[in-house]
Amino acid sequence: MDFQVILSDALRSGIGPIAAVFALAAMGLNLHFGYTGLLNFGQVGFMLVGGYGLAVTVATWGGPMWLGVLAGLGSAIVLALLLGLPTLRLRADYLAITTIAAGETLRLFYRSSWAEPVTGGVFGLQRFAGDFYDLNPIPRGTYGVWRVEFGARDLWVMTVGWALVALAGVLLALLVHSPWGRVIRSVREDETAARSLGKNVYAYKMQSLVLGGLLGGAAGMLQAIQVQSVNPDSFDPGVTFFLYTLLVLGGAGRILGPIVGSVLFWFLLTFLDSALRQAIGAGYISSELISTSEVGAVRFALVGVALILLIVFRPQGLLGSRKEMLLSGR
Repeated sequence: MDFQVILSDALRSGIGPIAAVFALAAMGLNLHFGYTGLLNFGQVGFMLVGGYGLAVTVATWGGPMWLGVLAGLGSAIVLALLLGLPTLRLRADYLAITTIAAGETLRLFYRSSWAEPVTGGVFGLQRFAGDFYDLNPIPRGTYGVWRVEFGARDLWVMTVGWALVALAGVLLALLVHSPWGRVIRSVREDETAARSLGKNVYAYKMQSLVLGGLLGGAAGMLQAIQVQSVNPDSFDPGVTFFLYTLLVLGGAGRILGPIVGSVLFWFLLTFLDSALRQAIGAGYISSELISTSEVGAVRFALVGVALILLIVFRPQGLLGSRKEMLLSGR
């Protein structure tokens, strides 16, 4: 087994574009769940409408990319309003049911034959991020340290992606340490007490849902740009639960929690994948016990076991506080 190859693969994944995408989406979910106590099980829906808002505007309608970005963000705002207006006055479980249903309904709608002229149906849309890559100031070539190397295109996406994560982190830090942030934390802890002090709980919850949805929409656009493609099946409900995994791993209610969680999650997932494949190839693990086609499932099972142990021994995550994981019974 070549440990250097395993480690370099894991490092590339841990700091690569996909980690930035999930960190950005998880930061939005952290605002919902970690700070406001909103049970959003459909964050992938915001990613879907954001990515498709960009792709449809550029690829289908021939619009400029800046307009596609605005369309993606606008779609995320509209979705947040559609989900929040009828549910946020009710108990938390109504929002949970609505969001998970909306995410799957949107996926099926975007892949339907009825929507195919606009969305591309099951085939999705491709090659719409040319304007983004035309702005790439990095000359063609490979860049990196040791064996952790990236091409100019991936490095450009990484630079923009992690810059967005940093910007979102600064803005969220300012928000959650402001009077607005103290109110949403009070909503999380005791909604009735916050309302008794004259706070419009419904408005604050709606603002949080919209802001977190915008981060999810931005993550969806970044993912679409990185792969130059959108496909409905890339936005299945499992993505939202990956995002919750990042929160549990890094720590909910902490600005750096989703970022650390994303880096560690993709590092561990790729490390296990590469290590298992090399171990099977070298004969350390019998192919009768685990075949290479089963590695993808086994690595998720091992990460799941690690997550269970983390919840048992440190339920607040690596950076979190135990009380951040507690929600009132509303």
